Amino acid sequence: MQYRVEGIVIRSVDYGEANKIVTLLTNTHGKIGVVIRGAKKPRSRHGSLGQLFTHGDYSFYRKGEGLGTLNHGEVLEANQRLREQLDMTAYASYAVELADRATQDNEASGAMFNQLNACLQAIQAGKDPQVTAHLFEMKVLELAGYAPELEQCLSCGGGEGPFVLSWRSGGVLCRRCRQGDPEHLAVPESVLKLLRLFRGMDMRRLGNVQVSPDTKRALREAMRRLTDAHLGLQLKSRAFLEQLDRYGLANLADGSGVDNSRH
Repeated sequence: MQYRVEGIVIRSVDYGEANKIVTLLTNTHGKIGVVIRGAKKPRSRHGSLGQLFTHGDYSFYRKGEGLGTLNHGEVLEANQRLREQLDMTAYASYAVELADRATQDNEASGAMFNQLNACLQAIQAGKDPQVTAHLFEMKVLELAGYAPELEQCLSCGGGEGPFVLSWRSGGVLCRRCRQGDPEHLAVPESVLKLLRLFRGMDMRRLGNVQVSPDTKRALREAMRRLTDAHLGLQLKSRAFLEQLDRYGLANLADGSGVDNSRH
């Protein structure tokens, strides 16, 4: 059967001497694997369609539920900067891997496609990649049915703080109820405000958000706890982000400190 889809390359692997197999997150058919013949050849007219992060229009033939074979395609957005700047590459890789692992094959994923596309566009436009990635994490939690309750206490329903984050339970607890979760995470009010903002925001509406380094560290800890508890995904790209934090972007960019060749 012939298909035509709008898709984002969320995985790309070499296949033989000249071909690539890409996994597309599409706006209509979920995840689909497509063989792009000759994509590795220097003058291939389809080479750019096989690159990670490419947003394009793909026409392919597929029999049954197996891999498709590309017939024709057009690049809608190459997202070239995402492959050229280390910090952008790191956060974009995390976003596409998260979308990949959180989406089942052939699962309707129009919302995930739209949010991922907006996430990549925001990173490429120079918006803070860490803050952008955390907003995308919140969207993935929402789409998976694990959106945290951030407006009122999970236990008593009260709306008066100060609140702590009960990351295992997926929401906040008030002063009286926090003892019910000895593993709760105390977070600054500035972080709770950001989490509430993220909870109601579409990725496509993200503006330029200025966040202090201390707030970003606390935000990262809160989102890590929530995603680990409710998505439970072990992501290679997140390990690289942790290397960026641990060793510093400059050391990794010039090749010192950590071997990042596999990334």
